[in-house]
Amino acid sequence: MIRVKASGQSIRPIFSVPEVAFIDLPPEPDIEANQIVQFALDDVPPVAPLDPDLPIIAVLDTGVNDHPFLADAIVAREAFPSELGEADIAGHGTAVAGVAALGDLRSQLDGTSLQRVARIISAKVVTDERKFFDRRTLPSQMRQTIQSLNASHGCRIFVISLGDTKANFEQGRVGPWATTLDELARELNVLIFVSAGNRPPRGGTSVEQGVTQYPGYLLEVANRVCEPAGGANIVTVGALAHANGIGPQHEFDAHIQPITERDEPAPFTRTGPGAGGMTKPDFVDYGGTMVFDAVARRLQTAPHLATAGLITTNHDFLRQLLTSKSGTSFAAPMLANRAAQLVRRFPGASANLIKALLANSATVPEASTRRLLALDARDHSRVHGIGLVDTLRAAYSDDHRVVYFVEDSLELDHFAVYRLPIPIEFQTGGKRTIRVSLAYDPPVKRTRAEYIGTRMNFRLIRGCPVDHVFEYFRSRVGEGTDPPEMAGKYDCDLVPKKNARDKNTIQSASISFSADTTQYGGEYHLVVRCVGGWAMDQEIRQNFALVVELEHHAQVQLYARLRPRLRT
Repeated sequence: MIRVKASGQSIRPIFSVPEVAFIDLPPEPDIEANQIVQFALDDVPPVAPLDPDLPIIAVLDTGVNDHPFLADAIVAREAFPSELGEADIAGHGTAVAGVAALGDLRSQLDGTSLQRVARIISAKVVTDERKFFDRRTLPSQMRQTIQSLNASHGCRIFVISLGDTKANFEQGRVGPWATTLDELARELNVLIFVSAGNRPPRGGTSVEQGVTQYPGYLLEVANRVCEPAGGANIVTVGALAHANGIGPQHEFDAHIQPITERDEPAPFTRTGPGAGGMTKPDFVDYGGTMVFDAVARRLQTAPHLATAGLITTNHDFLRQLLTSKSGTSFAAPMLANRAAQLVRRFPGASANLIKALLANSATVPEASTRRLLALDARDHSRVHGIGLVDTLRAAYSDDHRVVYFVEDSLELDHFAVYRLPIPIEFQTGGKRTIRVSLAYDPPVKRTRAEYIGTRMNFRLIRGCPVDHVFEYFRSRVGEGTDPPEMAGKYDCDLVPKKNARDKNTIQSASISFSADTTQYGGEYHLVVRCVGGWAMDQEIRQNFALVVELEHHAQVQLYARLRPRLRT
């Protein structure tokens, strides 16, 4: 007997192995969240010894206390400024740190030990009353905090589950806080995960509409991502519901109505667009949900209703070890948790490469797609971005799926062409998919009409001699504008379409084939172009990362076939 942790798609080939007698799901404890949050230390598995080489995640929040699950993983405790003190009185930061290090604890309670994937730095940046420090500008406070922790501890992952809901900017514009974070992400080559922000359905004015008007209210103007979540180089995270939030206790209560099911957009998550009309949030992750209580005439969520939230560490752990929390504040550290696993796998990777790997593994859950069918299809990405990340898919190839990646840089108004080998096995025999993801970190300026100073895009070309590809794009170098598209017979029709993705700093698109494609030959070409905007007057090169995935759904042995052709 073996125990396997993998996605359903990855484990599906085992079904056809004759030696496998049966496959079963692992046992799950028959315990609801209301019981879990009452657990004492003796009721949970022991914490596994800390690996000293785990990546570091800095939590910029209300502070992080010495919770038994976190104490030995806390690398440092600092306050910016120091007069804020280090203790987490408000309780938000300790809960965020628990998710960053351990994920949703529900998934670990049936194991033999609790596994951390990251070490933690507590960076207290708000008061005990959860207010911003009023004797320091927020941008300068953030700059000092992130620069200091990067320099002193080599920290490359930051979580900011905070937002300014009172900062109002016209659509497509961002404030100085977002600009500062964008500048730091580029200057320091770091990952900054920012929660999209929360808003009660319809602003909390009509609780019944939380059920009846869902999901339409997610696209209301008042529901746009709040400062600093609209930034270009940060990673903005919206929330998916982890479940319907009811649980066995209220399963048959007629007065308790769910708003969501698992994998549907959380009722409180904020939506895009972001700076310059780019797609925000970039990704979604689990952040809890809400339910409608008809008797109380209110929308219930965690911690009042434990089943509506993620299980995480409680700041007042001597009184109560665990707590339940809901909000995009907890979706952001969930994604940071996944990113830390990638940083552990690729310790030398740039922030751009980690973002591109996340993007290449992300998919929109079917439940979310179904629930948004009533909305204009063009607005779907404003809710879920690229989708939900699959960490294993991001980190590894497998027998029938090969992932290539490269880190590079381009001069402004220049292009690069990458050869993509297409073996004969990939040209026939069922459904095949090519997916391309690009991440880059442009310079930014709030004072410019166009916020970002460079733009990048990619095109996948097939059936065209490489010298023709070079000549076509070389003839347009220096124009500072996008070239006309190549003839349709050469240009792969990737989805999302060009107009939907080209404005984004994290882009991902794919194309699937089922028909024979041998007429296009054994080599495609991926063209990446950097278009100079206002940054043309600066002598810079634009860094970027590119990830390409080839997947054959018929379980063809692609990896063994393509690995010898990889140039090193």
